[in-house]
Amino acid sequence: MADYRNYGAGVPSAGSRADASIDQGLRSYMLSVYNYMAAGLAITGVAAYGLFMLATSTTPVDGGAQVRPDLWLTPLGITVFTSPLRWVLMLAPLALVFFLSFRVHKMSLGAAQATFWSYAALVGLSLSTIFLVFTQESIVQVFFVTAASFGALSLFGYTTKRDISGWGSFLFMGLIGIILAMIVNIFLQSSALGFAVSAIGVLVFAGLTAYDTQRIKEMYYEGDGALVMGRKALMGALSLYLNFINMFMFLLQLFGNRE
Repeated sequence: MADYRNYGAGVPSAGSRADASIDQGLRSYMLSVYNYMAAGLAITGVAAYGLFMLATSTTPVDGGAQVRPDLWLTPLGITVFTSPLRWVLMLAPLALVFFLSFRVHKMSLGAAQATFWSYAALVGLSLSTIFLVFTQESIVQVFFVTAASFGALSLFGYTTKRDISGWGSFLFMGLIGIILAMIVNIFLQSSALGFAVSAIGVLVFAGLTAYDTQRIKEMYYEGDGALVMGRKALMGALSLYLNFINMFMFLLQLFGNRE
């Protein structure tokens, strides 16, 4: 006669099955967020270095201009870095990120993805000038320091049981203060103020990395359809991407070796 007394012992209850489903869905959702972000950073890096290589030469070129003892701008570089086009490259990413933020809920997932990739490429083009200012070795070093710091902070935001949503208003005020100080320093050109802005900027975006990770995690809802889930993952990736880029730039200002 069969013994059925322990049959249910190895079978998960409906509640545990639901929890497992949510955990698996959450992992898949967060993986999408990080994949989008990583792809965006890769596009930014390729665009930045690609434009730098096309815009500069290590030997004199006809119609070019020398910017360092070992580097000349090509005619393309002069157009991109010294003409009014440089303002287009600086402002275009800002316009595109606002467009994506306000229109994403009306866009198809494919259109939203294309806009995000385009934004990442434009950011890369606008950041290509860092290769004129800082040594490539220090750029690589600061990038890996940023990646390690970002990973640790995002992991904290994902795993902590503490509610850090209260950080939001404080970090937002800090962000506004940084923007105002940067505008003021355009006119003052103070190295001390620039150093203070960079140091505070690192702290603000470090906090935002943990805060946004927890916020993105809490945005997950098992009942969302594929379109809504994809939009949420994309916008979450955009938030983390911006935190990474800004943290990287402030760390580069602090620790990068200038040419």
